[in-house]
Amino acid sequence: MTNEKAIAEKLLQVSAVKLNPQNPFTWASGWKSPIYCDNRKMLGFPYVRDFIKSEMCNVIFDRFPDAELLAGVATAGIAWGAMASDQLKLPYIYVRPKPKEHGLGNQIEGHYEKGMKTVIVEDLISTGKSSLQVVDVVRNAGLEVMGMVSIFTYGFATAEKACQEAGLPSVSLTNYPVLIELAIEKGLVKQEDQNTLLNWSNNPAEWGK
Repeated sequence: MTNEKAIAEKLLQVSAVKLNPQNPFTWASGWKSPIYCDNRKMLGFPYVRDFIKSEMCNVIFDRFPDAELLAGVATAGIAWGAMASDQLKLPYIYVRPKPKEHGLGNQIEGHYEKGMKTVIVEDLISTGKSSLQVVDVVRNAGLEVMGMVSIFTYGFATAEKACQEAGLPSVSLTNYPVLIELAIEKGLVKQEDQNTLLNWSNNPAEWGK
């Protein structure tokens, strides 16, 4: 079993991913989707949580060996970034969607020094828009962003293009096609739903209209 498949199996095991082509979910963007992914579910399962953390650390160590700092994306990436930084013994910060409206007004929380080589930790990549906004904040703070690591990606072409244009290497532990293939193997979705599920990822904005 590949690591991508093993990660996908953990997502399905704890119901972090729900698949329903017949009654699609509605995202905050208004998009209709046959899948809903909530990686925070895994935080409640210690052995699954530990497996995901270890795989994330392996990827960071392998792909970004010179990393000096990890930056978690609020809110869902905060826990995963903190656990990975603890295992790798690296300094850690997290980044808010916008500056605090009281106190010091920080958008970046934690200690860092300008020029530190930084890896962004996300839980999920969809369009990539919110993740790249965090990258801009971190770069504007004087940090060198080496890349981004996430647990799951839908693999949208728009996200891949946006990361390329931003000069941001992005690595996910598993992805949508691997998960769909595994769900079909396990009988969690019907074989005849495979095309429906895969067509959604090709044009999610228009799917279901």
